[in-house]
Amino acid sequence: MRNCPDMQDAWASEYAEQRKLSIAFDHAKKLIKLEGGSSVSGYILLARILSAQQKFVDAELVIDAALDQSGKWDQDELLRTKAKLRIAQGKLKNAVETHTLAVLQVQNKSLGTASNVVKNKGNRDRSLEMDIWLDLATVYPALSKWQDAEVCLVKSEAINPYSASRWHTKGLLFEARGLHREALKSYRKGLDIEPNHVPSLISTACVLRQLGDQSSSIVRSLLTDALRLDRTNPPAWYNPGLLYKANLGTSAMKTVECFEAAAFLEESSSIELFR
Repeated sequence: MRNCPDMQDAWASEYAEQRKLSIAFDHAKKLIKLEGGSSVSGYILLARILSAQQKFVDAELVIDAALDQSGKWDQDELLRTKAKLRIAQGKLKNAVETHTLAVLQVQNKSLGTASNVVKNKGNRDRSLEMDIWLDLATVYPALSKWQDAEVCLVKSEAINPYSASRWHTKGLLFEARGLHREALKSYRKGLDIEPNHVPSLISTACVLRQLGDQSSSIVRSLLTDALRLDRTNPPAWYNPGLLYKANLGTSAMKTVECFEAAAFLEESSSIELFR
């Protein structure tokens, strides 16, 4: 069992989710060793664990090593991971360049292997391309390139117009421009598609709280649902803390517990979910 790559993968992911990062790191290293360094997913998992430890430079070195060893057609997800590491380090222009390489890799792979690829492999590539466009859509506004962000949303819509993540990203762009009601419409459309989409639940609650259109009980219900679905999400803890703080009748202990949980999870958050 201990020499089974699948078990090492499962243990590494489980311990990482529990924020037992040192143990997770050891299992991820063993996973790579057992697979002879041939597993792209093993390198990505190790890089995510390092990013949760705030060791972004080390994580990028892991991805560079994987890029050196991987085949030409296996680099797209590695490049996306490298781009997200650069975002975490504030290297946004470099991140855009790396994201662009990643999306080109996905597109070229789809063109070059279209006749041989099985359907689920093609779906995986399209899903990855979608994720990259959405990544770019969130980076461009920080560079004041709003039009480029909109183009990325259009690209993602061509892949899947019924994506809760796409609607959520669209809402974030509206919100960044101060268009809160338009943002709310986008978040709600995302929830219509995927009622348990945690980012949309949290963003909907935050905008409703800002607008003051709904009672605090509705906002609290949305945040309670988000926390029930993902107890490792920092904003899912932080925002209830804000509600408790604003409610003078609420125990101060509840407020502190929420803020402490949010701070702990934020400090140990990875660039990407572990599963």
